Amino acid sequence: MFFFGLNIPFLAHLGVVPEYARDGKSRISLMIKPEFENSFQIAHGSVIMALLDFAMGAAARSQQDLTLGAITVDMSVSFLRPSTGNICVEGCVLRSGKQVSFCEAIVLNEVGEITAKASGTFMLRR
Repeated sequence: MFFFGLNIPFLAHLGVVPEYARDGKSRISLMIKPEFENSFQIAHGSVIMALLDFAMGAAARSQQDLTLGAITVDMSVSFLRPSTGNICVEGCVLRSGKQVSFCEAIVLNEVGEITAKASGTFMLRR
């Protein structure tokens, strides 16, 4: 399965659904399955972080013609509440230059509450 033009087997294995990536914004979704949960029966932090990372990178790639993509240089995550059920992740570009893009992303639960947020810096590769 391709994710906005990229073959990413890890995301396909998780069952990530790519919704859109255009004009510096992106959106993906995922149903949290039991195998993605930690001992508290909520989404494991590593799953959430992977989704936030990809959503920000996809947003960065959507602004420019990047043949090699956007490489994560730095990422900070805050977990605000448990993520369960069907979640969506929205990424956006705050500012982008020729070589670096600054992005943010949020995770939303089924009722629209923000469960996690991230900011990241991405190196742009052509």
